[in-house]
Amino acid sequence: MSEPTAGTGPLAGLKVIELQGLGPGPFCAMLLSDFGADVVRVERAQSVAAAQGPPPPDVLARGRRSIGIDLKSPDGVETLLRLVDRADVLVEGFRPGVTERLGAGPDACLARNPRLIYGRVTGWGRSGPYAPHAGHDINYLALAGALWSIGRDGEAPVAPLTYVGDFGGGGMLLTIGICAALAERASSGRGQVVDAAMVDGAALLNSFIYGMRAMGMWGEERGRNLLDTGAPFYDTYETADGKWVAVGALEPHFYRNLVDTLGLDGVPRTPPGPEGWPALRARFTEVFRTRTRDEWCDLLEGAEACFAPVLSPWEAPAHPHNAARETFVESDGMVQPAPAPRFSRTPARIAGPVPSPGQHTGEILAEWGFAPEEIEKLRAGGGVA
Repeated sequence: MSEPTAGTGPLAGLKVIELQGLGPGPFCAMLLSDFGADVVRVERAQSVAAAQGPPPPDVLARGRRSIGIDLKSPDGVETLLRLVDRADVLVEGFRPGVTERLGAGPDACLARNPRLIYGRVTGWGRSGPYAPHAGHDINYLALAGALWSIGRDGEAPVAPLTYVGDFGGGGMLLTIGICAALAERASSGRGQVVDAAMVDGAALLNSFIYGMRAMGMWGEERGRNLLDTGAPFYDTYETADGKWVAVGALEPHFYRNLVDTLGLDGVPRTPPGPEGWPALRARFTEVFRTRTRDEWCDLLEGAEACFAPVLSPWEAPAHPHNAARETFVESDGMVQPAPAPRFSRTPARIAGPVPSPGQHTGEILAEWGFAPEEIEKLRAGGGVA
């Protein structure tokens, strides 16, 4: 098994501690690793003891080294704090109050290392009536006003997997916050807490709807607006082989190209208003069912009609455009998305494979200043695994 390598990206040289969790925290840590940071994942001692065979193929865990620490042990907490002494960033995604009860909250860590960026992400945030309660992505979107808008006319709201809460409004927002705090630290010399909440992030991603509503361009009914499948020229359609295509011909010239290439007679040559949408949708639905998805690709790709085939995650890596851009790569035996965005001087890259829990405990402790006898004592006492 190959080992993580020194980063080449824009965050090369930074040391990051990730307290292992689910969803947004690992996604943030993956991005930081892709950008060149040396990310050390702190695994529970129980996870190390239970590990058998190769690690699970969890793409979100790529590019790290792993250390096992018992954070319920005083020796384990002190070990973590000694790592904090040398760290630039800590990432955690526990419920409010958990790290404070462990003795590794922001106050304890910043007292040890005033330059530390302490990045944390929760669902409901750390204040407000919902803060102490359990929740998942769908709940945060619902409360933020983001879920309501996703769905078709007359149908229930549709959860967009976990893209908007866990990853876009959670992990990616936390990554942006950490990078902003690192930039500020370069001038002030001081660390700070970056507190991301998925309910806040989902609301932030909804900003454009508030703007469109203020301009009179978004109504109060789901599935009847320009971008929510209300407009037939911004929607998906089934093809003759049971697959799907997507059209987004919003502007008049793209719309005209679409209609002309489809060979539709008797339909407006400029995008109609809502009163004309039902009839146009019926025509689009009918015509797209006359050819297979690949046949539509042959006809519409390059027609400047804002068209694309709807590909499954398993099909997408083989598409010629994605292949040409190397949007997907094979690493550690898994096809997976490549690091993004792209940097002209300091390229991001996958630093290494998914680690086994506790795989690098001794190596990391030695590298971060622990003497051999200290490591042996910690192992014997169960502080590390």
